[in-house]
Amino acid sequence: MHRMMLFTILATVLGLVRAVPQCLRLLRARQAHGVSVDTAATSTIVSCGWATYGLLTNQPTIGFASGASALIFASITVLALRFGRRVNEFKIAPVWLVVLLLAVSTGGITGLSVVLPISVLAANIPQLWVASREGNLNDLSLGTWLLALAEGMVWGGYGLVQGDLSVITSSGFQVATSGLIVAFKLAHMAKRPKPPELTLHTLGEER
Repeated sequence: MHRMMLFTILATVLGLVRAVPQCLRLLRARQAHGVSVDTAATSTIVSCGWATYGLLTNQPTIGFASGASALIFASITVLALRFGRRVNEFKIAPVWLVVLLLAVSTGGITGLSVVLPISVLAANIPQLWVASREGNLNDLSLGTWLLALAEGMVWGGYGLVQGDLSVITSSGFQVATSGLIVAFKLAHMAKRPKPPELTLHTLGEER
């Protein structure tokens, strides 16, 4: 019981806050270099799918955390479009919306349990593509993807305790893709030129 309570609390908190750093970064920078608007939009759709799954399977933790995430990802989508991304970047989002609607309308819980585990790939692959192709990742939030990595690990533990194969599979994909995105961001940060160090000699010259 205590283990389940811990997973529930951690999963809920991470689900609520993981996309917040990216949202705040966009608001502060007012640019969206390196941010995949397709990932943001697809994540909104996938989060709605998980919220539906949580309601249908009587797992309110999944429903609440995923519903809150959907709102934040929708905000990121709007901000990314406002600060430089383009509507024609939407490739996966419209397709996955149709896929999830068909899954829930034809298969209900079973349909969602089949489609949702691979939905994290549909959501994160566009960001992987952008991170690997664009040279400027300044506005991609490292914090959001570190939290996504942690969230995947927590949901994996939750799925193991619950015996929910859909959650376990989705968590594995989340950990793998988020880890790669974190690696791309760290590599980009390592390449950025460092500001010149001030020495006594240069200080004397400036005087």
